[in-house]
Amino acid sequence: MNIFKSVVGKLWMTIIGLVAVVLVILGLFLFQYIDTSFPKENDQRDSLLRLTQKIAGEVALHQLDAWPDSGSATAGTDESAYVTLTNDFLRTQDAALLMTPLDRAAGAAALLFGGVGIGTLDQALGAADMQQLAAGNTLIHAFKGTDGNDYLLAAAPVQKTGKPVSEAAVVYQSKKSVENMQTYIKKLFAFVSFIGFILTTFLAFFLITRITRPLVRLRNTADLIAHGQYGNRVPVVSSDEIGELAVTFNRMGERLDETIKALHYEKENLGSVLHSMADAVISFDAEGGVIFTNPHGEELLEAWNRIGWDEQEGHDNSLPDLAGSDMEGYRGNGLDARMLVPKRLVPQPLRHLFGEVAKEARQVTTKLHVQSGVWSVVMAPLYSRDQVRGAVAVLRDVTEEHRLDKLRKDFVANVSHELRTPLSMLQGYSEALVDDIAATPEERQEMAQVIHDESLRMGRLVKDLLDLARMEAGHLELSFEEVELTQLLKRVHRKFLALCKERGIRLELELGGAPLALASADEDRLEQVLTNLLDNAIRHTPEHAGIALRGWTEGDDVLLEIADEGSGIPPEDLPYIFERFYKADKARTRGSSGGTGLGLAIVRNLIDAHRGTIRAQSALGKGTTFTISLPRGAAPFRK
Repeated sequence: MNIFKSVVGKLWMTIIGLVAVVLVILGLFLFQYIDTSFPKENDQRDSLLRLTQKIAGEVALHQLDAWPDSGSATAGTDESAYVTLTNDFLRTQDAALLMTPLDRAAGAAALLFGGVGIGTLDQALGAADMQQLAAGNTLIHAFKGTDGNDYLLAAAPVQKTGKPVSEAAVVYQSKKSVENMQTYIKKLFAFVSFIGFILTTFLAFFLITRITRPLVRLRNTADLIAHGQYGNRVPVVSSDEIGELAVTFNRMGERLDETIKALHYEKENLGSVLHSMADAVISFDAEGGVIFTNPHGEELLEAWNRIGWDEQEGHDNSLPDLAGSDMEGYRGNGLDARMLVPKRLVPQPLRHLFGEVAKEARQVTTKLHVQSGVWSVVMAPLYSRDQVRGAVAVLRDVTEEHRLDKLRKDFVANVSHELRTPLSMLQGYSEALVDDIAATPEERQEMAQVIHDESLRMGRLVKDLLDLARMEAGHLELSFEEVELTQLLKRVHRKFLALCKERGIRLELELGGAPLALASADEDRLEQVLTNLLDNAIRHTPEHAGIALRGWTEGDDVLLEIADEGSGIPPEDLPYIFERFYKADKARTRGSSGGTGLGLAIVRNLIDAHRGTIRAQSALGKGTTFTISLPRGAAPFRK
């Protein structure tokens, strides 16, 4: 990360900027002060000239004889001491004093500076300068010493009272002293400023590090928590605002950890509930994409996706137009719609329902017929801040319930129809007998016979219903014993042989060579099974056709077969012929081929009670074959 974009960089730049501004302002004032308060070259000339005049005046005032004529040692000693003392004072100002006579050969006098010679007097003062000094004038010159430095030299005549000018005071000073002082102060200020920047940077980074180190720990801990490590905490190392922030952050982390654990617990519970549900649960997003399914919902989606939907079947292959619905607000929340649409979309049977839920934002309950199945569907909208963000559908397979409900309705209708017909005839013929409508005994006899036949028919219907109800409830009593099926088949063959001859139908009995014996069976109920099947075959077999009754063994089973050459059963009706009151020929009512529709249902229950199986094969116009398989040695099935 760029340091200038971090808190450290920003604080450091702020502190450095403040220090720089302070130093710049201070430097401006300091340089202004140096320029105005420190002496310049002109000031140095004036000052040096005044100093030289002052020294010359002092020598004249005290009548010091530097060069005594009378041989007075005292006077010379006094001036020598004065010159020495003055030189000691001037040395602090980078200057020196030389007392020189004017009437002597002064040109060879050495100019000393700090004990080092910088030249001779005649290099600074010529003969003309000596004449001016003798005339009582002062002068000042600049000269370059033999050491390469520039110097200022001021000379003033010493005018003693009553005496002509015979000597001069010469003061010379390095020009570099003033410039050096200014340069030194400026360099010192620059050095101090640099040291200040370094110390400021060090102290700033030290201070910023102490401030940002807890923030960095806080950020690292937040990153760990963001990656799912909710148990991490920030160490609290101070009691200031940052320490309080760390305590608050740790408290937030604990609450977040507890909340995440609670959410995980609720999610696991919800997942367990959804996975254990027998219903299919599918949720969709705003674009109609599948978000979540439980196992049953996944199976349902795969099954429906394998179906080739056709617009002629009433299914729209396009998703509903959600423009203007509440989902537009969800779609416009900054998410790219292409990112929301997954590969799997709302299946075609649910698309119309999904569009209705999306646009009206309300729960919808309905039933869907998909091929041969019936589904109960409850679809409700999913909300996110008062906006519909999708829908969830709960689907239950109610095919069996729908079929049972239809069978119940059909059962009630069939029973009502079957009972109403004989009851109507009983009522009509009995009223005719009571009203003495019949004119002759033969008519009365015929009416009585009809009443008798219809009462027997109604009795058989009631008996069959009771038997079927007891079988399905497991309360039918069966007497199991060893049964020889060969004799049973011959007896049933003889019983129907006369009826078949009367109707011009061939009835054949075919038995295998092996004995047809069952270790445990109810002979009367098996005879009822064969009777019902032969009765059905006779009623649906035309004249000059044939019926075959066969029996043989195959492995551990005994197989019985009743095959007719009748009209046959349509393929679409074949799976339902063992249901109660189901009739393949919907047009059959009472008559030679009429029946209650309970015979085959009773046959299937009786075969199931013997742990056997029954199956039917049929072709229209060619006949029907019922095949019964019974285990020879198995124990009977008891409900």
